[in-house]
Amino acid sequence: MKTRLLKVSSLLLVGVIVAIGCKKDKDPPAPLTTGTIDQYATIKTAIKENYANIVYANYQDSYDKAVLLKTALVTFTNAPSASTLSTAKQAWLDAREPYGQTEAFRFASGPIDDVDGPEGALNAWPLDEGYIDYISGMANSGIINDIVTYPTISGSVLEGLNEQGGEANISIGYHAIEFLLWGQDDVNTALQTPGNRPFTDFVVGGGPGNEDRRKDYLNAVAELLVDHLDLMVSEWEPNNSSNYRTAFLALPNNTVLEYILTAIGTLSKSELAGERMFTALSNQDQEDEHSCFSDNTHRDIILNAQGIRNVYLGSYTRTDASIVSGTSIKDLINQVNSTLEGELTILSAASITLNNAIPVPFDYALTQESVGGSGPVMNAIYNLQYQGDKISEVATALGLTISTTL
Repeated sequence: MKTRLLKVSSLLLVGVIVAIGCKKDKDPPAPLTTGTIDQYATIKTAIKENYANIVYANYQDSYDKAVLLKTALVTFTNAPSASTLSTAKQAWLDAREPYGQTEAFRFASGPIDDVDGPEGALNAWPLDEGYIDYISGMANSGIINDIVTYPTISGSVLEGLNEQGGEANISIGYHAIEFLLWGQDDVNTALQTPGNRPFTDFVVGGGPGNEDRRKDYLNAVAELLVDHLDLMVSEWEPNNSSNYRTAFLALPNNTVLEYILTAIGTLSKSELAGERMFTALSNQDQEDEHSCFSDNTHRDIILNAQGIRNVYLGSYTRTDASIVSGTSIKDLINQVNSTLEGELTILSAASITLNNAIPVPFDYALTQESVGGSGPVMNAIYNLQYQGDKISEVATALGLTISTTL
C-alpha cells in the first residue's frame, strides 16, 4: 500500500507546532568531524552498544511471553472451556506488549527484515480469515476445513502456505492465533465488541467440525511463533562472535545511525501514521486495522510509538520492570543542535499522549471522524508524520542521509 502524505490542519497540535516553530535556532549545526577524526565517535559508539542491548532485551521479552502464550494454548486445547479460552486470550494480549515495541527495529537493515527474516511469519496483516477457517456465510472455508488439499496440519505445512497466492493469505503469526482465539470481529462496529468465537469450536463433536484440526493448527502456529522469536534473540544475544549483533557493532558508526534513524523515521511517518492508521481511517474499514479480531489495535499503535520513543531516549522498560538504558540519540543531537533535540523531544512525548487519547475500540473510533479533520486519530497521525520529518532533520544535522518513506 502506498503511504499518503497529509495536509497540516490539526487544531489540537497547534500548541506543539507553535512551540517548535517559534524557537529561535541558537545552535547552528556543528561540524561532525575535524579532519578525519569524528569528534562524536565515542558517543556514537555508546549509542550503538546501548541500542544492541535494548534490541536484545526487547526480543527476549517477546520470546518469553510467546513461550507463556504457547503454554496457555496447549492448556486450552487440552481442556477447552470458557476459562481456559479466556486465559489464552490474555496470554496473547500480554505477548503483544513487548512485541509491539520491537517494530521500531524494522526498516533498519537488520535480521527481522532481511531476505530470510521472520517478520512476515510473525506480524503480517491484514489477514484473510477465510484462508484459515470458516467465516460467516462460508462454513467450509479455510485450510482447517480442507482435508483433501491439506490432510496434515503441521508447522512446516502452514509456514509453506503463508502468503501463498496473495499477501492477505496469512496462515501463521500473531494474527492467525488472534483469529483462532477470537473469531471474526463483529461487523457492526457500533457494538464496540471484539470477535466472540466459542470455546466449543475446539471441543471434538461440540463445534462446527474439524475441531482436532483446529487444535493442531493453533498449537503449530504457536510453536512457529516461539521458534521465529528465538531466531531474533539468537541474532542479538551478547557474546556470540557469529551472530548479527557482532556484525552490527563492527559497522561504521554513521552507517548504524543511518539504519537506526531510518527505522524509527519510517515507522513513525510511513508505516504507523500511514499504513496502520491513515489507511484504516480513509477506508473506514475494520479489516485495515492491525488487531481487528481482538480489538487490540489501540495497544498496537501505542506500543509502536513507544518503541520509537525507546530508541530515541535509549531506554527500554522490560516486562519485569527492570530498565535497559544508556547513551541515546537524544544525547547526541543535544550536543550537535539542542534546539532540534528539544523539538523532537516534544514530538516524542506528544506521540504517546495523542495515541493514548484515541478512543477504544479503534474500529469504532474510525467511524467517528474523517480524513483531514481534528479528531483524535487524525491528530495522532499528524504528530507521527511531524515526528518522522523531524527525525529526518536530525539525520541531516548529523551529516547523514535517510529516507522515511516506504
